[in-house]
Amino acid sequence: MRGISPRDPEALMRITGYATQYDTAPRWATGFTFITTGLRLFGYGRAEAEEKAWKALERLGLTEAANRKVAAYSKGMRQRVRLAQAVAHDPELLVLDEPLNGLDPLVRAETIDLFRAWAADGKHVILSSHVLQEVDLISDQVVLIANGMIMAEGKIRDVRDEIDEHPSQYFVHCQDASGVAALLFGEDHIAEIRLHDDRRGLLVMTRDRERFARAIGRIALDGHRIDGVVPADENVDALYEYLIGGE
Repeated sequence: MRGISPRDPEALMRITGYATQYDTAPRWATGFTFITTGLRLFGYGRAEAEEKAWKALERLGLTEAANRKVAAYSKGMRQRVRLAQAVAHDPELLVLDEPLNGLDPLVRAETIDLFRAWAADGKHVILSSHVLQEVDLISDQVVLIANGMIMAEGKIRDVRDEIDEHPSQYFVHCQDASGVAALLFGEDHIAEIRLHDDRRGLLVMTRDRERFARAIGRIALDGHRIDGVVPADENVDALYEYLIGGE
């Protein structure tokens, strides 16, 4: 980033915001003093530190609780005040450890929107999470780590492309599921087909995505109604199971 070397940790830390998953605020501190103190230590004067602290608290929806002690905050509020502290100095790089822990569904959705807004503004957002569905919602690139080793990294689709030993899976939503399944079974690249209980769709496993796409196109042109085809395993949960789950 901007030519900064990791051998210059002070310069790197100045453009980095970090939120740990653990409570870090002194129990005596209010949300406002917690953030202001961090900004003062960062080098800002009192007036500027207080202005930035209020802006960060407002961004995370904590202005009404700003002058209450963090010890009296709920778990979700303590999580948000840590995020506010991480972004108060407007860093270029955000490193967030389990940033959605303890948040109720509404605040969780609002916080995810904040992550996306920060990324859209050109900031780099790196988060660590064990909740793989959240990683799918938030991330455009992933790194899967097991036992201290990187098992895979890159865009989810690219990582899936490299896993040759597992057939690709697709949900096929269609009107005549049995008829479509019978036609697909004639394709030698089809490994398995499972019929949905409602008989309105299929889970299809194929060893060749391009040939599968052509086959679905032919079936649709032959008059079978295909309402949608959706990848079933281009998500972090499936990748984790393929790469790590069997260990």
